[in-house]
Amino acid sequence: MDAKKPTDLDKTEAIPSDAYLKRGESIGKAEKVSLADVLEDPARFSGRKVMVEGLIVRSCKTLGCWAELAAGKAGQSVRVTMRDRSFFIPLQSAGAEARAEGVFSIKALGKEHGDHSTKSNGDKAEIEISFEASGIELRRKEK
Repeated sequence: MDAKKPTDLDKTEAIPSDAYLKRGESIGKAEKVSLADVLEDPARFSGRKVMVEGLIVRSCKTLGCWAELAAGKAGQSVRVTMRDRSFFIPLQSAGAEARAEGVFSIKALGKEHGDHSTKSNGDKAEIEISFEASGIELRRKEK
């Protein structure tokens, strides 16, 4: 299967403040859960299709194929990938509000990576939490 490539519009489309820019599948059918709750107890949500909301704190600047979603500006974030790279978000998505539907997964990290993470992430160093989105909606905060 050939990897899909983002179009110029995928990369540059403006994120509105009065509506949502929608990418991927339609969302809203999965259970809505708090991103903070997921980050506090990720095992409880692993493998379940859910919808979460948050703030994009960073995003891919090349293709728009991932973002980091946080519950707030200073909160812990989770890496969101766009399922099978079948859709992309604008390259300037950082700072946008987002709601995404998809599945959380947990990956155990090796001791070497865990030791490095312990220095920067405290006691949650042995696992990596990720979210594969089937759909995402973005909007800018109104000023």
